[in-house]
Amino acid sequence: MSRILPIVQLGDPVLRARAGDVTPAALAEPQMQELIDAMRETMREAPGVGLAAPQIGLSLRLAVIEDRPATVEGLDPEARADRERAAVPFHVLVNPVLTVEDATPAHFFEGCLSLSGYVGVVGRALAVRVDCMDETGTPRVIRARGWYARILQHEIDHLSGVVYVDRMLTRTFMSAEECACHWADADLDEVLAALDANRAP
Repeated sequence: MSRILPIVQLGDPVLRARAGDVTPAALAEPQMQELIDAMRETMREAPGVGLAAPQIGLSLRLAVIEDRPATVEGLDPEARADRERAAVPFHVLVNPVLTVEDATPAHFFEGCLSLSGYVGVVGRALAVRVDCMDETGTPRVIRARGWYARILQHEIDHLSGVVYVDRMLTRTFMSAEECACHWADADLDEVLAALDANRAP
């Protein structure tokens, strides 16, 4: 198996299907650890902070997550604080179930490796709980808030055939290049007002 896997783009039916559970027998196979290793390398190469199995064409309830220290430390301290963003070590989610613990919506621009080159503002719950297994089959409970909670919601959405464009404020959808050009230094409230983001079609 190649260490770097192709990432499927929106339009591929696998991104709109509900993924199936990973069975204990499948999790115990050596090929599963090889797959997880390849997903980790693919995520890092992209680069991204999460990658779900449907994004590499596999309809499995499996995802990898990592927000590396170098990425987080390179951000403006104010932006980091606004997003409640801190480094997250690499870990694996198998058959995750997400529960919202604080539904207060946090709105920020979000992108996706399966919709390369575009971003949109998405409101996500501020805090969540995830019940899952890790790559060894050991049950895990994850409680997260801020940016980590956003990553978890984004990746677990993929396992239900949901992508961020389904949840975004549609008038904020734009190319990442134009976002960096016009809105990089703007306060998000200013962006939403300028784009009339809450206007109905």
